[in-house]
Amino acid sequence: MEPEGKRSRSCHVIHRDGNGEVDFTRETAEQLLAGGSFFWLDLDRPTPDDFVILREVFKFHPLAIEDSENFGQRAKIDDYDDFAFLVLFGASSDEDRLVEVHCFYSEHYLVTVHRDEAPAFTEVRDRFAKRAQPIEHGARLLYRIVEALVDSFFPLLADFDDRIDELENQTFLNATDAQLQEIFSMKKLLVGLRKAITPQRDMFARLAGGITTLPGMTTDDERYFRDIYDHLIRISDLVDTYRDLLTSSMDVYLSTVSNRLNAVMKQLTVIATIFLPLAWITGFFGQNYGWMVRNISSWQAFAIGGIGLEVVAAAMMLVYFRRRGWF
Repeated sequence: MEPEGKRSRSCHVIHRDGNGEVDFTRETAEQLLAGGSFFWLDLDRPTPDDFVILREVFKFHPLAIEDSENFGQRAKIDDYDDFAFLVLFGASSDEDRLVEVHCFYSEHYLVTVHRDEAPAFTEVRDRFAKRAQPIEHGARLLYRIVEALVDSFFPLLADFDDRIDELENQTFLNATDAQLQEIFSMKKLLVGLRKAITPQRDMFARLAGGITTLPGMTTDDERYFRDIYDHLIRISDLVDTYRDLLTSSMDVYLSTVSNRLNAVMKQLTVIATIFLPLAWITGFFGQNYGWMVRNISSWQAFAIGGIGLEVVAAAMMLVYFRRRGWF
C-alpha cells in the first residue's frame, strides 16, 4: 500500500494558478490553504482517506465530516464557526436521475464532495477556466455552482413533458402493460425529485429571506440566491404538474382498458344472446315428438322447420340489437 501523501487520487481544483486536476494529498491540501487565495476543490467519489485529510487538514467539524460521509441526506445548510456545510441536489443521467453534492464553504475556499457524476460542474469549470483573473468573491462562485445544479433539472423535466405526451397518444391508440409500467416508473422518479427539490426550495427561501446566511454573504449576493429560489419554485411546480399529468395518464390507460374490455364483453354477450334461442329451439325439437317424426321426413322439411327457424330467430335478434344500438 502506498504511503499517505503519495497516492494517485486526483481531484479538480480551480484557483489563482489555473484550472486542472491534481493529486489529492495532505501536502496538496496544505499548499492550497497556505496560498491565501480563494479556491474550489471538487472531490469525486471520495475514499475514507480523503475524509481524513478533510478532517485533519481543513479542520472541518466532526459532525460535518460525518454528514458528508453519509449520502442520501436531505437538502440543508448547517452553519459552523468558520464555514457552512450545504447539501445540494442536481440532475444526472444515472438511475435515480439525481446527484447529491456536499459543500464545505467559507470565505477562503469551496470544497465539493459527490459520488455520482455531476455534469453541471463541467460548464462552471469551463467558464472559470477562461477567466484571466483569480476568483475574488467566493459567494458568486457558489451561486454559479448552485445555479448549474438547479438548472440541470429543466432539461430532465422537459424530457418528462415530451414523454408524457407520447404516452398519452400511444395509450389512446393501443394501451399495453409496458406503458403502465413506464407510468409507474416515471411517477417513482418524480417522487424522488420532489423529495430532493422541496427541501432545497425551502432552504433557499430561508437564505433569500435573510433567515440563514453564508460566510461573507452581502446584500447583493442575497439577490442572486433569490433568483435560485425562483428557479426552484418553477421546478417544484413542474414536478407537481407532471405528477398530476401522470396520474391523468394512468386514468386514461385504465379507462381505455376498461372500454376495450366492455367492447369485448358486449360482443361476447351479443353472441351468447343470439345462441340462446337457437339452443332452445334445438332442444325443443330434439324431444322426438310424434308429429315431427311423421312430418319431417325430407331434407326440405328439415331445412325449413329446423335450420330455417333458427336463421329467422337469429335474424330477428340481430335486428333487435341493431335498433337498440347495442352494436
